[in-house]
Amino acid sequence: MTTNMQILLASRPSGWVQESDFEMVKTPLPQAGPGQMLIRIHWLSLDPYMRGRMSSAKSYAKSVDIGEVMVGGAVGEVVASSGGKFAVGEFVVGPLGWQQYAVSNGEGLVRVDPDLVPLSAYLGVAGMPGATAWTGLLEHCRPRAGETVVVSAASGAVGSIVGQLAKMQGCRAVGIAGGKAKCDYTVQELGFDACVDYQAGRLYEDLRAACPDGIDCYFENVGGTVMDNVLRLLNPFSRIALCGMISDYNSVEPYGITNLRSLLVNRVRLQGFIVTDRLDLYARAVQQLAGWVAQGRLRYRETVAEGLENAPKAFIGMLKGANLGKQLVRVA
Repeated sequence: MTTNMQILLASRPSGWVQESDFEMVKTPLPQAGPGQMLIRIHWLSLDPYMRGRMSSAKSYAKSVDIGEVMVGGAVGEVVASSGGKFAVGEFVVGPLGWQQYAVSNGEGLVRVDPDLVPLSAYLGVAGMPGATAWTGLLEHCRPRAGETVVVSAASGAVGSIVGQLAKMQGCRAVGIAGGKAKCDYTVQELGFDACVDYQAGRLYEDLRAACPDGIDCYFENVGGTVMDNVLRLLNPFSRIALCGMISDYNSVEPYGITNLRSLLVNRVRLQGFIVTDRLDLYARAVQQLAGWVAQGRLRYRETVAEGLENAPKAFIGMLKGANLGKQLVRVA
């Protein structure tokens, strides 16, 4: 290889992301300088947070600049090293971006073991999404045995793990997902106690039936009308881990929550969080998750797009809920 394919941010979306907001370019293959490594990327992760990084609005992380390589986590193999932190042949995971090759000094990278779990799992169940589920549920919601835990986007990379972890804690796990197929997956394959199809048009009624004792913990990934209906069923002193609000990410005008009074009446503790705020927990979370995957205690699905050139289309599809489980791109 003498060239490197990269996908850049070409323009800032207004409303829904378009494929024209990205630009694919070929550049000379980068070389590793002193203390650096050349990494060939095998798998690229596509995640909802990337939509926020495409915007210039103030957020918890820096926006991607126009003309810059799109940000993203990836797993790759060290193919050249000039005294770098990792040796040739080792596999690493970290913020390598939407490209075939990346040069790094090792900052932000972690060595991974392809013999423990598949490489792709380090971007999903045993990676950032899994650690997000682990941190949000166990650190912020702190469910107790016998309680009811509800999670939105239940068939996605984060939500699917939340429900399984809730079952490990002895809780009733209820998912919210879009469509019968996704709900069947969460119940029949992941072991959720129930799943509500928000597309069926009976969200509140079905959710109330699935949670006869109310809701003690809510893991929020969606926001909008889903969150509004959950607020109506919260128990006193319930907890909400606010992870994401994907229903608003492509909206010009954000949804206005109407049932906020429930937070006061029920003395609810709501904690917005970003998994990287608790890096002190990250390594322990990933170690436990990888172990549970290896033992067969955690199940997961992946939706795979083939080739870096298909990343923009797959990313848009993920934002529209087209994926089941973790959305990935096989780069190498």
